Amino acid sequence: MIVKIKGNFITIGQLLKKINIVDSGGQTKHYLQTHTVLINQKQVVTRGTKVKDGDFLWIDRKLIKVVSEDE
Repeated sequence: MIVKIKGNFITIGQLLKKINIVDSGGQTKHYLQTHTVLINQKQVVTRGTKVKDGDFLWIDRKLIKVVSEDE
């Protein structure tokens, strides 16, 4: 799956909302505590973590590539 973002980055909380995994920041916090979310093979623990253009995410074994809409 490819997710397009505006600008160079988006927070993991915003991205999870964008792809309809969570509805709110509170849900994001709980989701990160109970699911495996990796950015470039590093575990994500805070909802403010930045996801940048070109990053790869693994969300419960689902691979997502993040690209800027500018490309």
